[in-house]
Amino acid sequence: MDNVFNAVADPTRRQILERLRAEGPLSIKELAAPLPISRQAVTKHLDMLRAAGLIRMQRVGRERLHFLVADPLREVADWLQPYAEEWDRRLQRLKQHLEDKK
Repeated sequence: MDNVFNAVADPTRRQILERLRAEGPLSIKELAAPLPISRQAVTKHLDMLRAAGLIRMQRVGRERLHFLVADPLREVADWLQPYAEEWDRRLQRLKQHLEDKK
């Protein structure tokens, strides 16, 4: 899970993941087009995302397409769920307290 947290800590990598989620598989050319960095820098970001298990690459004809792999993100979401539930309980208690004061 540490690799996943490290991978999503960078805004460029989050942007890449978001595009893959929204648009589906993309080539490096498509991924790099809107980014203010070189293709080489995009490749390094893709390498880190691949090492974290968040993307996979597949050759389709002459292109290499990058696909989102969401499973590691689900593991993080599952780990975070108890914390989210605790915050929901606290906010509900605060809401109840404020309503009782009316």
